[in-house]
Amino acid sequence: MDTDKNPVPDSVVPIENKDDADSFTKVKSKKSQKRKREQDGASMDTEEPVASKRPQFPPISGDKLRGSDEMRKIPVPAHRYTPLKDNWLKIFTPIVENLQLQVRFNLKTRNVEIKTCKETQDITSLQRAADFVKAFVLGFQVEDALALIRLDELFLESFDVTDVKPLKGDHLSRAIGRIAGKGGKTKFTIENVTKTRIVLADTKVHVLGSFQNIKMARTAICNLILGSPPSKVYGNIRVVASRTAERF
Repeated sequence: MDTDKNPVPDSVVPIENKDDADSFTKVKSKKSQKRKREQDGASMDTEEPVASKRPQFPPISGDKLRGSDEMRKIPVPAHRYTPLKDNWLKIFTPIVENLQLQVRFNLKTRNVEIKTCKETQDITSLQRAADFVKAFVLGFQVEDALALIRLDELFLESFDVTDVKPLKGDHLSRAIGRIAGKGGKTKFTIENVTKTRIVLADTKVHVLGSFQNIKMARTAICNLILGSPPSKVYGNIRVVASRTAERF
């Protein structure tokens, strides 16, 4: 029998290099990391908070607080010149006597100019007066617009009929007629139920009232523009108005 001169070894033992052993790093367990974070947190909690000093500022004088005089300009269209002239005393009196502001009508620029002065106490008076004059210029009665000066939570909203639905020609005229109703009946009904005031000026609709009431009136007007019959709109706004009254 022939025997192999080179015997096969039973097992091959790999030789580890020192470089390979050094390349492996020992990974810390999550428990030890969590324990270390808890210890750090405990040590941070034990530190006393540093009391910060409250800054002291000298009081500001009334002149600096009011600042320089401000002005608002409200443009008046041609068709509102005569009503403005007839009701000028009713507009002028509350602005000057109650709000302590200066007001004039500029004949060159056709603007109503309202300006603050030394007697002005409230900084919001200027904006209230501007809203009051703007409401009158848009077509509201002086008595209705005066509520913008007396009450806080009143707003003025304007939108176009064509913003709700792009109508033209006779379709647009019929939509405006549905909002007004026969002899203004529909408009008056919406005003009384929602406690708002509505002005129809060509394709523009102006609504004066509180935020919630304006929302109800706007919904009713939009339904009329989209083609709903007035009887259905009456029922809907009466239900909403009764719910609102019960809520408050």
